[in-house]
Amino acid sequence: MADETAATIDARPGLLDRVLRVFSDVRAGEGGTVLLMFANLFLLLVSYYVIRVVRDAMILATGGAVAQSYAAAGMALVLMAFIPLYSWFATRTNRVRLILGVMAFFVVTLEFFALSFSRNAYYVAVAFFIWVGIFNNATVAQFWSFANDLYRRDAGERLFPIMAIGATLGAPIGSKIAEVLFEEGLPPQVLLQIAAGMLLVHLALYIVVQRREVHRRVDQVAVAQAPIPPGNGFALVFANPYLRLVAIIIIILNIVNTNGNFIFSSAVVRAADAAVAGNPSLDKVAFIGAYTGGFLFYQNVIAFLVQAFLVSRIVKYLGMPGVLLVLPLAALGGNALIAAGAGLSIIRWAKTAENAADYSVMNTGRQMLWLPTRREEKYKAKQAVDTFFVRFGDVLSAALVFAGTHWLSLQGESFAVINLVLVVVWIGLLALLLRRHRELSARAQAEEAAAEAASA
Repeated sequence: MADETAATIDARPGLLDRVLRVFSDVRAGEGGTVLLMFANLFLLLVSYYVIRVVRDAMILATGGAVAQSYAAAGMALVLMAFIPLYSWFATRTNRVRLILGVMAFFVVTLEFFALSFSRNAYYVAVAFFIWVGIFNNATVAQFWSFANDLYRRDAGERLFPIMAIGATLGAPIGSKIAEVLFEEGLPPQVLLQIAAGMLLVHLALYIVVQRREVHRRVDQVAVAQAPIPPGNGFALVFANPYLRLVAIIIIILNIVNTNGNFIFSSAVVRAADAAVAGNPSLDKVAFIGAYTGGFLFYQNVIAFLVQAFLVSRIVKYLGMPGVLLVLPLAALGGNALIAAGAGLSIIRWAKTAENAADYSVMNTGRQMLWLPTRREEKYKAKQAVDTFFVRFGDVLSAALVFAGTHWLSLQGESFAVINLVLVVVWIGLLALLLRRHRELSARAQAEEAAAEAASA
């Protein structure tokens, strides 16, 4: 079946197209846009990881791992207002203006936090933690909504693995930058200003990609200027059985992930307290920031290597089942080790493996799930799933943390056992989701073929 690459000006693959074939099947004329999309996601993730290390250091130093878990619950409450506003705005504008408006909001509010860290550190840290959780999910979801709008299913399955390399490469570089700057003694405010500058370049790249694709492909001219079709993000999710399954799986995934973060963060705080007790001259914030930055660096180096050289091949040879099963299997093994009483070193590397699978294979699979959906679902329902339902999983995890630490006196091993049960449920739901994905993909493929025949 022909895809949108049929509209390219030159049907012969260029040098860039051929070079990118090391990573996936890039066809004639696709390389330039794919490289720009890669760079765009790269910048977004570098800036996010600089911001994230600042966030983690501030919240852990002022309130501990329990405060971190509780702050995650506040995100869901804010998102209950954010999603309807996003849906309202999207219906009244085209995709680039939507992206410009949302990104401008986040840059302005980031500047506000940079100015606010000098006072009321605990309350600012909690508010900043909530903001970062929304910023990360909303901006990454928006990038992939834009990518889903640019490509049909067949091209997306070929090219998304290359774009996602930008995320897995940007993550270790961003975390390493934060680690080095913390060790050099720079204050959090300076790190946030660096991140804001990168976000402005990230925003400009959207405009470059839009202009390139409108010039290169006839089918993008009308799409680029059209507003997003009507619909509320929440209503679109609840009305579609396929999207309901996606949302439930995302909730479970994030309960498991957030429980794992609590286990890891608790172990790091204990190590920091022990280090400061042994040497009172140590700065607790700097210790946690450096340790967290190092953890994120190695985690994301592994994710990058998997993304660059394995994901496209997993997609090609194992399809969606192979892509979606890697993470739950990694979580199953990691939590089994923690439940058996592993120490900080094992916890760190178990969490490294799980997060590397999440940020590479699973991240690509999550984006590919939206390729056969309708345009309003790609933007509005995806924003709801990737923000609210992700954070709702965090709320449930926070409730588990509260009940476990205050009522049941549970330790990390007990939370790992809870995760093991959830992973088994997760795998069962994936079987149902994959069946519906096959049905939806077949229907979308038939609709694309009919549209191409009518156009011809």
